[in-house]
Amino acid sequence: MSQNAHTQANAALHEAHSGEAAGNEFLAFTLGKEEYGIDILKVQEIRGYEPVTRIANSPDFIKGVVNLRGIIVPIVDMRIKFDLGEPVYDQFTVVIILNIAGRVMGMVVDSVSDVTTLSSEQIKAAPEMGTTFDTDYLIGLGTLGERMLILVDIDKLMSSAEMGLLEEAVA
Repeated sequence: MSQNAHTQANAALHEAHSGEAAGNEFLAFTLGKEEYGIDILKVQEIRGYEPVTRIANSPDFIKGVVNLRGIIVPIVDMRIKFDLGEPVYDQFTVVIILNIAGRVMGMVVDSVSDVTTLSSEQIKAAPEMGTTFDTDYLIGLGTLGERMLILVDIDKLMSSAEMGLLEEAVA
């Protein structure tokens, strides 16, 4: 993602946080060939990927931690979490900084595209099928013409026991 695209995405974030967000605004990002969306209000900022400090004995999908303005932030690589092949870290790789239940964490994705507003008619229930993605963490599928976004309940996913991120904050 170019610096200009980062700036545009962060500007859209600021606008969403300060405006009268309808709750149906999603930050669209890619993992592999699929496009996903998360609630824009959970997103704190978008940053380029930078090396992390690895923590011993943590699961593979937890890349490590970074120091973000004095806050130690765990970084989850969603490509590893969802078993989407070997991750490549390049100029398009971004870290979406999230604020979930008062806890700051980051997730590595292939790229961020835009902020999309979906009406409730554009959000369809996720079909039950054997996917690498547990449907418990899906809000549904957002449809925009030919484009389809897999809408992720990022609160549920990041606070799940298998992630172990929020329990650590309490311990």
